[in-house]
Amino acid sequence: MLSQRSPRSKRTPKTARTDAKAPLRVIVVQRGILGATLMPLPLFASRVPAGFPSPADDYVDQRLDLNTHLVEHPAATFFTRVSGHSMRGAGIHDGDLLIVDRALEPQDGRIVIAAVNGELTVKRLRLRKSGTWLVPEHPDYRPLKITEGLDCVIWGVVTRVIHAL
Repeated sequence: MLSQRSPRSKRTPKTARTDAKAPLRVIVVQRGILGATLMPLPLFASRVPAGFPSPADDYVDQRLDLNTHLVEHPAATFFTRVSGHSMRGAGIHDGDLLIVDRALEPQDGRIVIAAVNGELTVKRLRLRKSGTWLVPEHPDYRPLKITEGLDCVIWGVVTRVIHAL
């Protein structure tokens, strides 16, 4: 069954159980998983054209803190690496870095991090009349219907994917 808990609850994904018909809420798993702030990086004043080259400024205009552009809720955000290929169709590949926001409400169609029977997975959340589903984005993998005998806790909503080229 799909579990939820309030931010103050001390339950773990294996022990959290509630009514399967209850609305989904974000679960706060742990505060400050990544407490360190990234060092601001150089941001050049000129943009880089994707077409024909143009002269570029050869000086740094300002410093760029990626946290301000990638993390909306710092106290409720964590990073995790992907292992596997089940979300390749959504542009999420093995080894990618995910930015996950626990302050966001998990909604139909959003990609979420879920603990299913105590094991983490990344899947697309689908809320249907037939039930709640965790759906992969690869034809070799099958959707998982959240049933009463299944412990499932939504840990957060994926907001960004950092993918090496």
